Amino acid sequence: MAAKTTLNAKNLEALGAQRLAELLIEISMGSAAHKRRLRMELAGNQGSAEVAREVRKRLASIARASSFIEWHKVKAVNADLETQRSTIVTVVAADDPKEAFDLIWQFLAVAHTIFERSNSGDSVFIETFHQACADAGVIASAAGIGIDALADRVFNALQDNNHGQYDPLIAEMVPALGKDGLEHLKSLLVQWSKEAEEKPDDADREVFGWGGNGPIYRDEIEANHRQMTARIALQEIADAQNDVDAFIAQQPEETLRAPTIATEIADRLLLAGRAEEALKILDGADHRGRFELPFEWQRARVEALSALGRGEEAQAYQWQCFEQSLDGEHLRALLRRLPDFDDIEAEEKAFAFVHGFPDVHRALAFFLTWPALAEAAKLISNRQADLDGNLYELMTPAAEILQEKHPLAATMLLRAMIGFALDYGRSSRYKHAARHLAECASLAPHIDDFGSVRPHDAYVVELKRKHANKHGFWSLPR
Repeated sequence: MAAKTTLNAKNLEALGAQRLAELLIEISMGSAAHKRRLRMELAGNQGSAEVAREVRKRLASIARASSFIEWHKVKAVNADLETQRSTIVTVVAADDPKEAFDLIWQFLAVAHTIFERSNSGDSVFIETFHQACADAGVIASAAGIGIDALADRVFNALQDNNHGQYDPLIAEMVPALGKDGLEHLKSLLVQWSKEAEEKPDDADREVFGWGGNGPIYRDEIEANHRQMTARIALQEIADAQNDVDAFIAQQPEETLRAPTIATEIADRLLLAGRAEEALKILDGADHRGRFELPFEWQRARVEALSALGRGEEAQAYQWQCFEQSLDGEHLRALLRRLPDFDDIEAEEKAFAFVHGFPDVHRALAFFLTWPALAEAAKLISNRQADLDGNLYELMTPAAEILQEKHPLAATMLLRAMIGFALDYGRSSRYKHAARHLAECASLAPHIDDFGSVRPHDAYVVELKRKHANKHGFWSLPR
């Protein structure tokens, strides 16, 4: 049984209402957040209308604030925002969806001042406003807002999306907008994108920056931003309407051959059952200047070939992709397509190929992530001379992964890093090398057979002979 001094609801009830009220007043002194929470609870006793009034007042106060939000205040400011958002969703919306609808838009509108006052890297804020976009979609459906009015509201918001706060808005509003609402929003965006540009006189144009062709004017930046905003929104509407042709129509001609854009289009064409068109646009992509083809483009091409009934060609192409990249996802996809037992043979073939791959470090990374630790250990043993001890970002975690079941392989990796630090006199790494040497000593008793590799004691003797003058290293504890 819990002691009577344990902090829980039952024990606190024993204090009585008056004493608890006095304690709450005392605890809230000096804490604006606690005071706001108490006022919100008091408002709740008066009904949702009073709660809505408190939320509206608080949001107006946040919008008026001008002080910079320092990093150590981000959590508290976001907690305040979350309190307002949660109150709108759980209290006001349950009783008065129309009032909640207006409040959630007021909440979204404070994003501008929040981002103007904070570091753009404060992702916690963007997550809060994206959640509010989702809330707005649910509340709009419950409130029965007219689709034209809702489309107008969404359109106005998208024009002021400078911080990405409204990025998920269209997707979240699809159920509330419906077919007719999406069409109305689409017409607004099309009209907006076609509006004539108001170009100021040359003397009045503001220079935003300089490029290779001379000055870049602010009106040009704003015009390009408007076109991009409209284009992205129209693409989202096309996706919501499952209209792949409308999605393609929003792509500028010069971007259609970009591999990433070609992949996006191909994915949509495949979903629409238009595999031949998907393959055509993929094969028309421009890969000049790329060392490796993008994985997603390769994946889409395999899917297009398979959808066209060209299974053997798809399998051969996926194997080619694996050979070029050692990307395990290609191999997994290939194995999934094979019948039982054939996949085992294919995996063995893949492992043999990896063992002979020119870049031993990429081969090691593959075996570690597959995972195939016994194969990784065999690779290290067979190609020890090729290991680059300078690649500590690979060697260190690899040794940690292998040390339990393959201590000899882990030792070889540790020795590679030790050797690099001492051979090249990298004094900044001596403390790490000393730690690695201590790890080698702890692994040695677990190695039954060193084979052609020097046992630990002999290795240390040779190390001292070769690097006796590295006093900075030998003076470190190990």
